[in-house]
Amino acid sequence: MGDDTAPRDRARRIRDVRERLEREVDLWVASAGADGVPYLVPLSFFWDGADVWLVTRLSNPTGRNLAANPRTRLALGDTRDVVLLDGEVAVYTHDEVPEAVAEGFRVRTGWNAVRSGPAHRWFRVRPAGVQAWREEPELPGRQLMTAGEWAGE
Repeated sequence: MGDDTAPRDRARRIRDVRERLEREVDLWVASAGADGVPYLVPLSFFWDGADVWLVTRLSNPTGRNLAANPRTRLALGDTRDVVLLDGEVAVYTHDEVPEAVAEGFRVRTGWNAVRSGPAHRWFRVRPAGVQAWREEPELPGRQLMTAGEWAGE
C-alpha cells in the first residue's frame, strides 16, 4: 500500500475494526509490572461485541500485571494495518465468567479454558479508546473510539 491509496472514511474503519475483532483469534497484549518492566505477549481472545476476553495464568507476568493494573493496550495487525485498543481490565474466575463468553471463547480458539484449572483467570478488557490506520495516509482520523464511545455513533 502506498501514498496513492485513498484513506478509508471513519465508518469504513470502524466496520473493518469490528470485522477483525470477530474474525481474528490472537492479538498482542501489553502490560507492565509494578517495577515498570513492560511485557508484550500474544494471547488468544474472544470478542463478544462489546468487550475483549483473554485467558492466562494468574502466575504469569501478564496475568499478574493485568490483575494489579486495570489498564492495558491490545494490538491487532502488522505495521501496515494497525488496530490499537486501550482498555480497562476486570478479572474473573472460571465460575464468574458468563457461560456465553466461555463457550464463544472455546468455539473461537478451540481451547476450553474453563477446564484449564484454577490457576487461570479470565480478563475482560472493555475498550475505552480505539485507533486504526493503514500506513501514513490514514494517520489523520485514526482515533475511532474515545471514552468508550465509537466516533460518530
